[in-house]
Amino acid sequence: MVRKLLKHPAWLVALCLAPLAGLMAAESARPNILVIVADDMGFSDVGCYGGEIQTPNLDRLAANGLRFTDFYNTSRCWASRASILTGYYPQAVRRDLLPEETRGEYGMFGRVAGANGVRPRWAQMLPEYLKPQGYRSYHSGKWHMDGDRLPAGFDRSYSLEDHNRFFNPLNHFADDVKLPPVEPGSGYYSTTFIANHAIKCLQEHAEKFSGQPFFEYLCFTSPHFPIQALPEDIAIYKDRYKAGWDEIRLERLARMKKLGIVDCALSPLEPETAPRWNLTDAEMHSQISSNEVGHAVPWSSLTPGQQEFQAAKMAVHAAMVHRMDIEIGRVLDQIKAMGQLDNTLVMFVSDNGASAEQILRGDGNDPSAPVGSAKSYLGIGPGWSSAANTPFRLHKSWTHEGGITTPLIVHWPAGIKPRGELRRDPGHLIDLVPTALEVSGATRPVEVAGLPVPPLPGKSLAPGFARDGAVKHDSLWFYHDGHRAVRVGDWKLTGISGEQWELYNLKDGRSETKNLAAKHPQKVMELELAWLKQTDELRRLAMQDLPDTKAAPAVDPNAQKSASAVPAPPDYALSAARLKLKPGFADEYKKRHDEIWPELSKAIRAAGISDFSIFLDEETGTLFAVQKVATTNTTAELRKSEIMHKWWDYMADIMDINPDNSPVRVPLKQMFHQD
Repeated sequence: MVRKLLKHPAWLVALCLAPLAGLMAAESARPNILVIVADDMGFSDVGCYGGEIQTPNLDRLAANGLRFTDFYNTSRCWASRASILTGYYPQAVRRDLLPEETRGEYGMFGRVAGANGVRPRWAQMLPEYLKPQGYRSYHSGKWHMDGDRLPAGFDRSYSLEDHNRFFNPLNHFADDVKLPPVEPGSGYYSTTFIANHAIKCLQEHAEKFSGQPFFEYLCFTSPHFPIQALPEDIAIYKDRYKAGWDEIRLERLARMKKLGIVDCALSPLEPETAPRWNLTDAEMHSQISSNEVGHAVPWSSLTPGQQEFQAAKMAVHAAMVHRMDIEIGRVLDQIKAMGQLDNTLVMFVSDNGASAEQILRGDGNDPSAPVGSAKSYLGIGPGWSSAANTPFRLHKSWTHEGGITTPLIVHWPAGIKPRGELRRDPGHLIDLVPTALEVSGATRPVEVAGLPVPPLPGKSLAPGFARDGAVKHDSLWFYHDGHRAVRVGDWKLTGISGEQWELYNLKDGRSETKNLAAKHPQKVMELELAWLKQTDELRRLAMQDLPDTKAAPAVDPNAQKSASAVPAPPDYALSAARLKLKPGFADEYKKRHDEIWPELSKAIRAAGISDFSIFLDEETGTLFAVQKVATTNTTAELRKSEIMHKWWDYMADIMDINPDNSPVRVPLKQMFHQD
């Protein structure tokens, strides 16, 4: 590329090379790639994002690299890993459920999708794209994907499939071969063992494959429940959290503002909100401790015994993050010893926000065991989860900012010139694969197994390495366990399962405390349309290359009762088909709409209809009139039809459609796919 540019005038060469200023070594040597994934870690847990937990290694990466402030995950473990490894939204590759699918007890299972979903064959993983470029790929830690590791392109793997035991796992694999269970008291601790495996792979790489780049996928299970940590790490934090979660939230917010991470108010605690699968208060008190607390209530309302027990739990959470940072440092030291740290692109993320879950699995909880020991089985609960996700609302599995926001630390001295800067471009885990492809020079096949490979929805973050504002998304889409959201620019539309949409302008604060839905109903409908369109596209992709459901893995029996082999799209009733304006009449339409809307809105309210809107796509001159109603609600449909006829009488002369065809019901898929 550079050789060709030398034939052109100097000013043209400078202009063409300017966007590459932050990618100094992109042409000289393919970088190694290290993706590090924390498990259920809150946005403000690490020091460089405002936390009090000691994370010097991650802080050092941030000081010599970049921190992204508006980066997102999918809000759940397995779904995020699908995005990290394939580059697609998890619903597109059947690794999370679509809205019409039965959620099951934990929001996990469908007939062919969800936590046991099987990807379409065209949904390959990153190692398969990197291999033709000479990369060796290694996996260390949590997997939570369909299929085995080596067939997915990894050369070596340690897969920890036991998510219930940090000290003595029963289910783990080396290079896809099952290992014996670890005996209690053997000295095993998963965070350290995962790092040991990564270091062993890197040492072997240096010895046998030093001329090739590597991809290390380093996936810790910390600080996921059950919170279990080494005693020496817990001791560091044993008194730190006695001030309580209210005080810790204020301290973190102050540091975050000073660091420039956020500039917003602190979201209020939400005592009534907890995961629907949590233990009841009675179950917690009988099976865990009478001092367990299942709601995010003010710290001052707790008894002294409750405060002591809760502070002890958060000390374990902090110890887990602390140990993870230590082990990350050991892996980085190995890469440095290989002389490869400068040319290794490091990306650190969390798979979802901190968890409010309080459930019992595995060996259960021994109430007499020390908090954080191998025989205890505890979660930090909604109070401390709210602190870990400071300053945002809600927790893992929700689509408010607390559930879907992750730190992203990027470090690559040979390829990134800026040091210690922030990037505020909104991004998502779907961007990691495009980024890896760009910096490695790898490409994706046009088809796999005779199936066309769909384009990736994400954007490469590489332009953002040089400057802020260089990475742009049309929208970012979210759905999990009935919760849903879409972000377009600074606007975000989000909703809790079964509840109305909420609208926020994140430019005015990301703590989502000022719902603007009532003030801007047109914006609500505009963003809802964007969400519905994306949902329909993901459904289309998920329907491709369906597996044989007879051979599908075991799923939640409750989900099997109501889910079909091929999920049917929802039958949203729409008040009008797509309508087309005559060319050049967009301004006239807007003028007439403003004139008739007050009268029309009164008629809509009188008919008992809410959330009705007409949206104009100015780029195409297309109108969408949208109102979701039940298919049996014929009265509401009739009223809506009359309203639309009245609207049509006022607009007919500027419409490019036969008026007899205007006010009709159509299903969502027809609206978005008709010619």
